[in-house]
Amino acid sequence: MIVDLRSDTVTKPTPGMLDAMFSAKVGDDVYGEDETVNTLETKIAAMFGMEAAIFCPSGTMTNQIAIKSFTQPLDELIADQTAHVYRYEGGGIAFNSAVSTRLLCGERGIITAEMIGPEINAENIHYPHTSLVVLENTVNKGGGNCYQLSQIAPIANLCAKRSIKLHLDGARIFNALTFTKDKPQYYGTYFDGISVCLSKGLGAPVGSIFLADKNSIAYARRVRKVLGGGMRQAGFLAAAGIYALDNNIERLQQDHNHAKLLEETLQNCNWVTGVLSVETNIIIFDTVKEASYYLPKLAEKGIKAAANDVRRIRFVTHLDVNPDQIQHTINVLKSLNE
Repeated sequence: MIVDLRSDTVTKPTPGMLDAMFSAKVGDDVYGEDETVNTLETKIAAMFGMEAAIFCPSGTMTNQIAIKSFTQPLDELIADQTAHVYRYEGGGIAFNSAVSTRLLCGERGIITAEMIGPEINAENIHYPHTSLVVLENTVNKGGGNCYQLSQIAPIANLCAKRSIKLHLDGARIFNALTFTKDKPQYYGTYFDGISVCLSKGLGAPVGSIFLADKNSIAYARRVRKVLGGGMRQAGFLAAAGIYALDNNIERLQQDHNHAKLLEETLQNCNWVTGVLSVETNIIIFDTVKEASYYLPKLAEKGIKAAANDVRRIRFVTHLDVNPDQIQHTINVLKSLNE
């Protein structure tokens, strides 16, 4: 038995999703003529109470388009030091937007208005202009933990007061909403831009959406073209996204339940020194020896995982991991006790 816990990006389309893809009505999306892409963009924009949306190949692209749309060269953005936009997007902030980054040390990636306020630069030619704050929900490096609306609201208020844009890297936003029970429409009232990934917990093979106002999305289409993200008959991929939104949101709770079972097991393993508390579908735990010692042992038993640091391992549950596979993983974890 193989259990792939490296990421929720490894999922394969289900038979129902494949049927939706094969029957999609398509056109040339660069001309705005792909009916299925247009439907997806309208559908998800309405879900979050945003004016418009643009379909892109990846979450990295939607984040980079957002940063480019909300900043000018010589500006600065504020984010947590674990932020995906900073750590895992190839230096795109500097390369694509000529923008510097002010990093904060939040609690497991969660930053607050009180932390952000003092880091906003005064208007002075010696300083870059602070024009954007980026939040991540759920926080990947934080073990899938979530922002509460009570934490987001003060940040949004601060940004509005200081004329700063607020963007959400919502790669796993539906995992967060499943945990907090919040409505997606609330996010549209707080954020200027939202990135939503369809190819993680929702199980689509490809695709991410950038949501914003109509003017920002009109500019985003120009940036997407420059970045090489203008796809043609993309409706085959967009159909998978529509299917995911209609069928795979409620089932995220099962992934969270599976993650809790793994957390409980790891807490009782003597080769594990600590487990970050689990809220969604990411489990991050520290080990007695280096991760490189345990990963081959897990692989020998069919468990694929990834190192998150020298002595830290990450598991991610998803729709291609079933209860039998979770039980097999639990048995393997227990067998590594020394």
